[in-house]
Amino acid sequence: MSDQSPFIQRLELALDWVRSLCILISSIALVVLITTFGWLVFGRYVLNVTPTWVEQLALLLICYIAFVGAAAGVNEDTHIGVSLFRDMMPVTVQKTIIIFIDIILAAFGAIMLSAGVTLMQFGWDSNLPMLEIPESFRTLAITSCGALIFLFAGSRGLIRILTFSAWLPEADLKES
Repeated sequence: MSDQSPFIQRLELALDWVRSLCILISSIALVVLITTFGWLVFGRYVLNVTPTWVEQLALLLICYIAFVGAAAGVNEDTHIGVSLFRDMMPVTVQKTIIIFIDIILAAFGAIMLSAGVTLMQFGWDSNLPMLEIPESFRTLAITSCGALIFLFAGSRGLIRILTFSAWLPEADLKES
């Protein structure tokens, strides 16, 4: 990391901070989910009064856990990928394919962001049952995930483009 420009170092540090925030948000949502289900069991079997709002809150929290956690996975490069054919290519082609994949992921995030904004606008006037909050809070998870995927994949692609020659093994540089 010391051979990178200060801009890239700061960008990677900021992205790591945002990823950590995503993991924190997902973790807090998971703790709240487990706690509310504990309250559901206690209410149903001990108090004999079932809290009906728990199911709707659980659905909302699952959206945030899944989507925000998935965005953090994109930053950590832990998303599912088939690399068999890419790995059979020369290193220069491999690196180009990896950058192309980052661009495709960023485009997917931008499409998700755009569709999420449309869904949020559409659902603002209807409320989630039992919670009495706008339906848009559920689609905010999709929208934020799209924005984060665009940010993470686009930044990673940009960093790889800016450092392409330093990213190649020296044997490939001699061949060029």
